[in-house]
Amino acid sequence: MEPKVVIRNEEKSDWAAVEDITRKAFYNLYLPGCVEHYLVHIMREHPDFIPELDFVLEWDGNVIGNIMYTKAKLIDEAGKAKEILTFGPVCILPAYQRMGYGKLLMEHSFQKAIQLGYDAIVIFGSPRNYVNRGFKSCKKYHVCIENGKYPAAMLVKELIPHALDGHTWIYQDSPVMAICAEDAQSYDDTLEPMEKKYLSCQEEFYIMSHSFVEE
Repeated sequence: MEPKVVIRNEEKSDWAAVEDITRKAFYNLYLPGCVEHYLVHIMREHPDFIPELDFVLEWDGNVIGNIMYTKAKLIDEAGKAKEILTFGPVCILPAYQRMGYGKLLMEHSFQKAIQLGYDAIVIFGSPRNYVNRGFKSCKKYHVCIENGKYPAAMLVKELIPHALDGHTWIYQDSPVMAICAEDAQSYDDTLEPMEKKYLSCQEEFYIMSHSFVEE
């Protein structure tokens, strides 16, 4: 009998499991240790958090993945704000990665986001993980950051075609994304110890996160 896969909204009883999955999925990926599980811990209480777009994926009755969204903004050339979405962390327990479960979570959440009236998503991530889900360089949608630059890792997906046409935009994250490293470390210290390591993937992340698309 094939294991059953279920995607549903996260419940309070899932919180500890989701934080543990997030920690295991991200530990040593971008830097020695990680902060993503601390972000999950504080995000749920933030006013920009969107509970309707907080999903877990169950495999044979066990939670193995999660995706969370917060509100973000695009500011046009006239200074007018447009409310959009960003997601992250999105994670799958390491033993189940590269099996399509992250894709299922994302595609499910995209459809729910459209139903809620959202028309665009901006994220920061490795393009190779997201271009096959319809994300493109921020430069193609004229979406930049405050200094007018176009980060190579900033990716945009239109949930509704042409939603961003006719404007240039400045992206503004939710304040919850500005994680205090000291607070994150203090929280991590309360959990079961995991070994911090320096890995080559961290250098890849550093290069990508400090690169920009030229005009």
